[in-house]
Amino acid sequence: MKTSVKVSLGGVVAALSLVLMFLTSIIPFGTYAFPTFAGILLILIVMNLGYGYAFAVYFITAVLSFLLITDKEAALYYTAFLGYYPIVKGLIERISSRALQYVIKFILFNVCIIGAFYIGIWLLSVPKESFNLFGVYLPWVFLIIGNGFFIIYDLCVTRLVTLYLLKWHNRLNKNTKL
Repeated sequence: MKTSVKVSLGGVVAALSLVLMFLTSIIPFGTYAFPTFAGILLILIVMNLGYGYAFAVYFITAVLSFLLITDKEAALYYTAFLGYYPIVKGLIERISSRALQYVIKFILFNVCIIGAFYIGIWLLSVPKESFNLFGVYLPWVFLIIGNGFFIIYDLCVTRLVTLYLLKWHNRLNKNTKL
């Protein structure tokens, strides 16, 4: 594939990802949903161009999100986890042990989300005491719920990759010479 086609495909996916990130400012639930969709677009880059191009598109989208998007929380979640997870998921799943794959995935998720939480507190100067409700520290509750959603997210990404490979990858490559 020509370099110009690779750069063009990377640019189109970066632009689409940035459009999705812009939507976080318009649609209230978009803070979590649109960075997820933007990250999933990177699967196309991994499958057609490789990990190097995918990380480049991720980096460009992350930087532009922080510079241009008003919803900094969405940009933080994209940068901290949702943007690069679809890229590293393929690398993690090369490990032969399924149990070890899930251990690594959960460690990565929890470290990144906890890190994003503390970076968000530091950037937004939110006092930690404001997260207590009736003596319960809410971020721990949200982290437990988040782990449940992470299982669903991981399964959905796997199914999307399988669907893409079975239905679209060969058709697109024949028609576009990717």
